[in-house]
Amino acid sequence: MSVGTAGQERSLNRNSPPTSNILGPELCKDQVGAWGCRCCPGAKHQAWKEGQASSLPLSTGSNCVKYLTFLSNFFFSLLALVTLAAGLWGLAVKRSSENSWGGALPADPMLVLVLGGLVVSVVSMSGCLGALCENSCLLRFYCGAVLSCLALEALAGTLVVALWGPLQEGLKYALRAAIIHYHNDPDLCFLLDQVQLGLQCCGAVSYQDWQQNLYFNCSSPGVQACSLPASCCINPQEGGALVNTQCGFGVLHLDQNAAGQVVHLQGCWPVLQQWLQGNMQTIGGCVITVVAIQGAELLLAACLLRALAVPKAAEDTEPGPL
Repeated sequence: MSVGTAGQERSLNRNSPPTSNILGPELCKDQVGAWGCRCCPGAKHQAWKEGQASSLPLSTGSNCVKYLTFLSNFFFSLLALVTLAAGLWGLAVKRSSENSWGGALPADPMLVLVLGGLVVSVVSMSGCLGALCENSCLLRFYCGAVLSCLALEALAGTLVVALWGPLQEGLKYALRAAIIHYHNDPDLCFLLDQVQLGLQCCGAVSYQDWQQNLYFNCSSPGVQACSLPASCCINPQEGGALVNTQCGFGVLHLDQNAAGQVVHLQGCWPVLQQWLQGNMQTIGGCVITVVAIQGAELLLAACLLRALAVPKAAEDTEPGPL
């Protein structure tokens, strides 16, 4: 009799499925809580099957906040990635990594696009993925990053107001440095040409500032000696479709009245001061708009974090199985 019973037990043991590799409900629940990601279908199904409170769906308003946060950050992520790609493309084309970093000006203005696009893309992607996966860690990182940006912007605004006089002198010095290094960097050349064309000016304070450039100085042995860039000319196209790059040749040889018939005599710094004073309200409106957008994004992320904390609190307070 005992032999038959032992054989029956061994038969049952052979037919029973192995259980050493099967995760128990408690272990699955611990893994879901450790990752904190609710976008995984398996995690949702397991929580629903076990009847846990963490699978409670968000309310309609919370879902609207979730997808609004996702879409807005997705849009800013695309813009940041495009900016980053443009900066990397500019660096790759010019191979600016071989340039010197010891000058007063940055080695390449494209670095501003690269760094700005990288920071904004990382922050926006964290908010986008945090909202989509309902991941509290990513959302907290996003909130901290936006708060840091707002703090830095407030600090920058305070410094601009407090140091407006030295900043004006620094900007004037930057214009003079750009004139000296005009031929050293294609991006710097393009930016300075656009400033002179847009403001209809020439030089930093006067058109004579171009004497500080090695190529345009009257003592230079080159063909551009005593000349000015085409962006200084009053009519650089001279009625044609193409820009006459020689419209400023020999202008520094002329007296002020004759030169005034060909190029702009006023420097860019006085014109830039007048432009800033005339557009102060527009600049302030743009700054307020940017801060308002960041504040709205921060508020949406905070509301989503609060909504995600409700199911977790319900799970923590639910009594365990008897």
